Amino acid sequence: MKEITYTGDTDFENIPSLKDKALRINLNADIYGTFSEIGAGQETVRHFFRAGGASGTIAKAMSAYDKDFSDAIYGIEDDRRYVTEARLRKMLNHEVNIMEERITRERHPNKIFFSYANTVATIDFAKQYKGHGWVGIKYQVGSGQEYNEIVLHIRFKETDARLQQETLGKLGTNLIYGAFYKYNQPRKLLRYLYDHLDKDQLEIDTINFSGPVFKDVDNRLMSLQLVKNGMTDAVMFSPDGNNVLPARVLYKKNILALRGSFRPVTKVNMDMLEKSLEMFVKENKVEKDRTQVIFEITLSNLRAEGKIDEQDFMDRAKLLCSLGQTVLISNFQEYYKLVEYFSQYTKNRMGLAMGVNNLVDIFDEKYYRHLSGGILEAFGKLFYKDLRVYLYPMENEDGTLTTSENVKVHPRMKELFKFFKYNGKVVDISDVDASNLSVFSRKVLKMIVDNEDGWEAMLPEGVDDLIKEESLFGWEAEEVMHKR
Repeated sequence: MKEITYTGDTDFENIPSLKDKALRINLNADIYGTFSEIGAGQETVRHFFRAGGASGTIAKAMSAYDKDFSDAIYGIEDDRRYVTEARLRKMLNHEVNIMEERITRERHPNKIFFSYANTVATIDFAKQYKGHGWVGIKYQVGSGQEYNEIVLHIRFKETDARLQQETLGKLGTNLIYGAFYKYNQPRKLLRYLYDHLDKDQLEIDTINFSGPVFKDVDNRLMSLQLVKNGMTDAVMFSPDGNNVLPARVLYKKNILALRGSFRPVTKVNMDMLEKSLEMFVKENKVEKDRTQVIFEITLSNLRAEGKIDEQDFMDRAKLLCSLGQTVLISNFQEYYKLVEYFSQYTKNRMGLAMGVNNLVDIFDEKYYRHLSGGILEAFGKLFYKDLRVYLYPMENEDGTLTTSENVKVHPRMKELFKFFKYNGKVVDISDVDASNLSVFSRKVLKMIVDNEDGWEAMLPEGVDDLIKEESLFGWEAEEVMHKR
């Protein structure tokens, strides 16, 4: 029978209900697996039980809540913690191994195994810590095939434990359904994790895909999608180029952050880092071995011609990681939001290294009109943690330098700037390499694109080789250009 339509109808995506998702999994004769949930009830498997037809799908559902019992099953973690990625992976692997041992392929040649697990901590009784957790699935898409994995870290935003449990159940159902029926569209799979959920209920700040069906998936690009889609405010990459949980890197650390386009990273950026770091570690209560340097790129800095150029993003990330740096991609246009973000993980000293233009922007009132307290509210958030700004000088056309002593801010901001300068909140980076002051990323980028000579000398050692080897930022060898 033909479906009834009207000329005024608008196309829209029909999102399956949670019951429909669970039922489709249950009614598949081959999909078969386990549910292991710790910390927030058995909210995910509940959807599958209630949908009906679960007896042929659910091999086992368990919650090893007691720590001793959990340790007896999965082993003891070195750090004695339970809400960790390592714990989640042990849970996934343990349950898969049991299925492989107990369910023989001779009797069940078509079975497709999966193991779903979560280990979470919901909001505490005092409602000071909203809770977080690790969620994942290890599964096959064909009988006897290699396993694939999707592992993600979540942060709860709701302030009620029961609501957090329900949210986790919805997320888990979306994950299992997406893993089986949307694995060929990982970007859509990512968005579908929020089916029947709102962004103010849950934050996903780390996700990693692995296995044969995800062999072409770059987890850095998937993390970028998290920020683009508003699922989190920031994601982080370690020097090896892999996604890393920000809390793992920042927890109880002294933090020195550099914001820039790094398109590409230049000698100026590295000189700014080295000189500001020398000053930062000499500060009171700053231990060098407890200090973390962060290169931050904002989402607005990734936009080219109104949209984010993903290849350009990858080029920048590769170069920074090749220099052994940790990279943060954030949605924070204002610096005070970046400092607030860091403050979630540490109460230790923080520093920001920046150029003159960025400092002038900080003292521009237009960025704070949305705040009821205006620029004073923003500065209260920015500097209350005893933060210090390390200012890199700028060379003027006449050869003179602009420093904190002669920088020009808006006349209404002069006295405010003097206050922070007098109280040591803004300090000049001294002993800079004067030969680098005329180097600007945009100038280097233009030289690379236009295939001009001399740009190599403006970059840190080895960066120019990487740009040429991988043809980053549109660079082309002369022989390639001549073939055109």
